[in-house]
This record gives sequence, C-alpha cells and structure tokens, in this order.
Amino acid sequence: MSATADRSASGPAPGGAVLRALTKLGAGVAIGIALQTVYTAYFGMFEPSLHRGAIIGAAAATLLLLKPAGAGRRGAAAALWWGVDLAMLMLLAAALWRFFAAADNLENALIDYERWEQWLGLGGVLVVLELTRRQFGWPLFAVCLLALLYCLFGQYLPTFLRHTGFPLDQTMQTLWFGLQGVFGLPTSVVLQLVLIFIVFGVVLEGTGAGAALIRIAFSLTGGSRGGPAHAAVMASAIFGTMSGSVAANVVGTGTITMPLIKQRGFSPAFAGAVEAAASTGGQIMPPVMGAAAFYMAQLTGHSYLAICAAALLPSLLYYLGLGAAVSLEARRLGIAKVPRAQRARLTRRDLIDSLMFVIPVVVIVLVMVSGRSPAMAGFWAVVSALALGFALNPDLRANPQRLWRTLSDAGAAGATIVIAVGAIGVIIGINNLTGIGLKFAFLVETLSDGSLIAGLLVMAGACLVLGMGMPTLPAYIIVVLVMGPAIRKLGVPDLAIHMFVFYFGVLSAITPPVALGAFAAAPIAGANPLTIGFVACRIAFAGFLIPFAFINTPGLLLVIGIEPARFGFALVELVLAIWLLTAALVGHEKRALAAWERLLRAALAATLLSGIWPVEIAALIAGGLLCLHHWGLEGRTARQAVP
Repeated sequence: MSATADRSASGPAPGGAVLRALTKLGAGVAIGIALQTVYTAYFGMFEPSLHRGAIIGAAAATLLLLKPAGAGRRGAAAALWWGVDLAMLMLLAAALWRFFAAADNLENALIDYERWEQWLGLGGVLVVLELTRRQFGWPLFAVCLLALLYCLFGQYLPTFLRHTGFPLDQTMQTLWFGLQGVFGLPTSVVLQLVLIFIVFGVVLEGTGAGAALIRIAFSLTGGSRGGPAHAAVMASAIFGTMSGSVAANVVGTGTITMPLIKQRGFSPAFAGAVEAAASTGGQIMPPVMGAAAFYMAQLTGHSYLAICAAALLPSLLYYLGLGAAVSLEARRLGIAKVPRAQRARLTRRDLIDSLMFVIPVVVIVLVMVSGRSPAMAGFWAVVSALALGFALNPDLRANPQRLWRTLSDAGAAGATIVIAVGAIGVIIGINNLTGIGLKFAFLVETLSDGSLIAGLLVMAGACLVLGMGMPTLPAYIIVVLVMGPAIRKLGVPDLAIHMFVFYFGVLSAITPPVALGAFAAAPIAGANPLTIGFVACRIAFAGFLIPFAFINTPGLLLVIGIEPARFGFALVELVLAIWLLTAALVGHEKRALAAWERLLRAALAATLLSGIWPVEIAALIAGGLLCLHHWGLEGRTARQAVP
C-alpha cells in the first residue's frame, strides 16, 4: 500500500494553523480571567450569579481551547474527540444561558423548570465533572459522580444510607439553578479571595523570583551533608508559600534540584521523594498555604493572620523532620560535606533578586495588618511583584511580552481551580439536600465509640482518601464538607480540627496509590512513582504525627490558649519524638541502628505523643538519655579512634 493510501486510511491530523488559533484564543480567555481577577480584588465582585456563571464558562472555555482532547490524534479518533469538545462547549453555553435567564428568580425556591431545562442543567453539571476528570484524574470525578448518583437514586440503598429521594427537578434547582451547587459559596470565595493569590504565585515565578530563591537555597545549604537535598527542602518550602499546587511546586523546583540530588549519591527514588515531600509541605507553610488559608478563615471565623500564625509552628516542625531525614540518610550513605571551595556563594545579584519575593510577601502582611481585606493584600502583592520584576530583572525589561505569557499561565491555573471547586459545589449541594455529612458523622462516632484518638484516626484516614489526586484547596474543602459534622462532635477547638483536616488533606499528595506529588516527581527523578510515594511517606512521617500533637496541645497553634509550661513541654517532646521516629525509620544516627534500637526509638516517639502526662514525662527522660548516650558514646569512640 502506498504512503498516500496510508495517510488516507489514518486520516489527516487537525490543521496546525487551526490548533494554533485555538491555543491563542484560549490564551486570550485565560488572560481575561487573570485581568478580571486583579480587577475584582480591587473593586469587588459584580452581580453574584452573573460573575460566577461567567467565570465558570470562561474557565471551561480556557481548558477546552488550551488542552483539546483531539489534539495529537488522527482520523476518526480525532474527529470524535473534537466533536466531543465542541458539543461540551455548546452544551455548557446553553446551560449557562438558562442559568442567567433564571438568575432573577433564584430567591424563589418554588420555581418549576421544564423537563428540557432540567436535562440541560444536568448536562452543565456533567461538563464540569468531565473537565475536572481531565484536569485531576478519576478520584475527584468519581466522588462527585457517586454523590450525584446517590442524590438521584439513594432511596433504593440500605437503611443507613437511604434518603427519601430527590427528583431531577429538585436536584438541578440546587446544583445548577441555584447558588448552593456549582455556583455556590466555594466558587464565590475562590473568585473573591483565592484567584488573586493564584495569579500572584504565577506572576512571582514569571518575574524570575523563583530562580533567585533556588540559588539562595543552594547557597545557604552548601555546607550540609544533604547539599542539594537540603536545598530542595528549603526552596520548596519558600516556593510553596506562593504556589497553590503541589505538582507545580515539584516541577518548578524539582527540575533543578532532583538531578543534583542524584549526583550527590542519593537514589533516584529518594531524590523524587525529597522533592515531593518538600513541595507538599510548601502547601502548609504560611502565608498563602495553597490559597486554603482564606477559605479556612471564612469557615472558622478567625482572621487570616490568625490562620497564618496557627500554621507557622507545625509547618516548621514538618520541615525539621524532613531536614533530619535528609541528614541521617546522607550519613547512612556516607555522603560527606561539599568542600568549602566548591560551595555556591551568595552574590550581590542574588540578594537583590530575592527582593522580588521578600517585598511582595511583606506587602501582604502589612496590608493585612492595616485592616484591609485579603483580596486587597493580594492585589498590592501582584502590583509590587510586577513592579519589582520590571525594576530588578533585565530579562523581563528586554522581553516584556513575557508578561502576557505569565498572565495566560495565571489565568489557566485559576481556571483549573475554578472548575475543581465548581465540581466540589456539586457535593456541597448534595450534602445540603441529603445530609450525607451527618451520616458520616454518625459513622465516625460509631467507629470511634466515643474515643477521641480513635475518631481522629478515622478522620485522618478519610482525609487521606478524600484528598487523593486533588489540589490543596479542593482537597481541604471536600474533606471539611464531608467530615464537618463529625469534627464538631469531637469536642476539640474548631481551628485545631480544621488544621488537622487541612494537614491530612495536603499529605494525601504523597500518600500512595494516587500520590499526586510523587507522580509529578517521577519523570524528572527517573523512578517509579509508587516507590517515590512510599519513600516520601517514610521521610515525611513526622508530618503525620504533628496534627495529633496540636490536637493534644492546641497551644502549639499559637492562637489557642497558650499555657507557657505546657507549651514548652509539648514543643520539647514533639521535637524529640520527631528525631527519634526519623532515626528509627532511616535506621541510622551516628552509626547504623540495630532492629531493637529502631523499635525502641519508634516506641518512645509514640509514647511521647500518648497524651498521658506521667507516661510522656517518663518517655521524655528515657528518650533524652538515649540520645545523649548514643551521641556521647559514638563521640567518645570517634575521638579514641583518632591517633
């Protein structure tokens, strides 16, 4: 068969010119999303239903135009997928048209919609869910779809889960033709508060601040055994304060750090695990916290600054454990420090470039302290980041069109969050209709049998499962939504339990089998993503203990009833527990540890967090003496070995 016949059989690929035109159109819509975000941050939202519907539509158009399913396909498959995308766009446009037409009647709960309008609303919901699946995979899509099926057919389920049944008309009134579902409170909070910080993070990276931070991290950690591994920890912690995505954090810093970590003698899986764990921790590091800090402030009634203060100490302890794991692993592998002459040095240029990050973050804090809204703080942070980028980065001045690419990237990043939160609105609406959250609360209460620790363990497991495969903000929202009623029954301060849920929702990014951060790191590290996920959980295991510690001692959050003596004791025992557990998991301190020594350290670490005062004091004394004996004995042995 001839080559011409082969091409005819397979069919031509869509024209490159058409694809480029669609990409440019999608980039233009994304820029529009970014610009309206800046406008909204300063002037506020316009009419709620119009604003929310318009941005949902613009976000969907951006994702369909920038990432069409038919791109790269040929023949019948290409035609099919291009047709699907076009049909989705037209269906969503029609559903939004009916939503806008009915917007004036949203206050009237007795509206009757025609059957075709109900099906049109269902089509709009399914388009949002399909776009969510394309962006974030199956976990979030599956949860939303199961919730929708539960709402429509839950009357046929067993007694515990059964409800009275909700017809399509009532379901669509909530999910599509009202402000409780797709266009509900999460979408409103994202448009008002979150998107501006998504734009800020992308703008900050686009101005060159990210590269400057990485160079500074390498300079400051050059004298440590871990070298680039410790640099990855520091860079990801700082970079994560402005990034709303674990995957973006992994890719943003990992392309530089992971190859260098492997060159130092660490395994590819360990290199990927360090980057994944460090990037995950960046989401719990204030001030932005993956943009979830603002939504948490809305839900808990605490100020944004109080949320940042509450997150500070636990996030530092998380990185303490991660840094200790890197140091002990380097010691286990016999990796020596880099000679002083070979270490990277900070230059005047690095210090100047660091201002592109430092000043906007200071601006955020100052604007918030002055009493202005988080949205206004985000607005001035974006303005200061752009001004400093042009003032300090000659490459940006020489190539100012980079700004448009940066705004396009910011709008596209915001579009993915808008679509995900729209999908979560489906779950919120269904929860309002069916009361499924109360059923989960009853289940948690039954499984825990009145025990706080048992209830927390059940909740932690639910958070890890529900948060898999999701960005930080959607993970937090969905977990709080489902587990909220159970949270209130545990008798723990509201902020402490919200932080508990938030931490475990974030840690799902390194928890197999989904482990979004590990999958993002895998192609760069050149290792199996599941292996990376398991190693990341091992070296960041302290992060799984810290939430239990601040539930036991809420004063560790710095804003809830600090008792100096109890606070100091809890902090010392938590630091010791982190060290003991890290050494047990790595299997090394100054020398390799025997199996019984590892078990002893793990047992002492668990005992330190038992919540029983006499037992904790005994474990603190025993753990302290063990560390002093080990390091003192090894130190004497080393000195005696020197002639």
